[in-house]
Amino acid sequence: MDKMLNIALPKGRLGEKVYAMFAEAGFPCPQILENSRKLIFENPEAGVRYFWVKPSDVAIYVERGAADVGVAGKDILLEYRPEVYELLDMKCGACRMAVAAPKGYQDDRIRTLRVATKFTEIAKDYYASLGRDIELIHLNGSIELAPILGLSDVIVDIVETGTTLKENNLEVISTIVPITARLIANRASYKFRKREIMKLQEGLSALVSAE
Repeated sequence: MDKMLNIALPKGRLGEKVYAMFAEAGFPCPQILENSRKLIFENPEAGVRYFWVKPSDVAIYVERGAADVGVAGKDILLEYRPEVYELLDMKCGACRMAVAAPKGYQDDRIRTLRVATKFTEIAKDYYASLGRDIELIHLNGSIELAPILGLSDVIVDIVETGTTLKENNLEVISTIVPITARLIANRASYKFRKREIMKLQEGLSALVSAE
C-alpha cells in the first residue's frame, strides 16, 4: 500500500491558503512553495504527497481514489454529489450561492421562470423546494449576460463580493446557501487509513477552531 497520504488541493489562492493550514497542522511539503510547473510534490518524512488540480475536479480525484483526501467547495459537493465523506468545514473560501436578477425585477408567477446557471442541480432543488416551475438554461461562463440579453429572467451563481453583479445592474434577490471549503475523504481510504486521516482532520480542526 502507498505509504504516503495523497492530497488533492484546488489550484489558486484558496489552495495556497489551504496548503498553509495543512503545513501548520503538521503536514508540510516545502517543495510545493518552489516556483515550478510541477503538479505533484512529496514529503516522505511527513508522509504526504500533494497535487494541484482544478477546483471543480478535486471531488472526482477523491471519489475515485486517486486522492485519499482533498479540499472542495460546498458548491461542488451540492452540485455533483460525489460519494465522499465530508469531514470538516475549513471556514475559508467563503461565498454564497444566490439568485440574482436585474434591479427592480418582479417575479411573474404565472409564467415559467427561466433560470440560467452552471449549477443546475442546486437550482433545481432550490426551486422545487419553493414549488416554482422553472426552465433551466445551462451555461458555463458569463452567466450575468443571460438576463441582460433576455435569455433568462434570473441567474443562480456564486457571489463573493457582488461587484460583478453591481457593474451589470444586477442584484441578489435571495441566498440559497452559504459556501465554504470542505475537507473531504475517499470512503475506502477513510476505512483503511483512518488513523492518518483522523490525525490530519484533528490538526486542521484545532486550527479552524482557533481562528
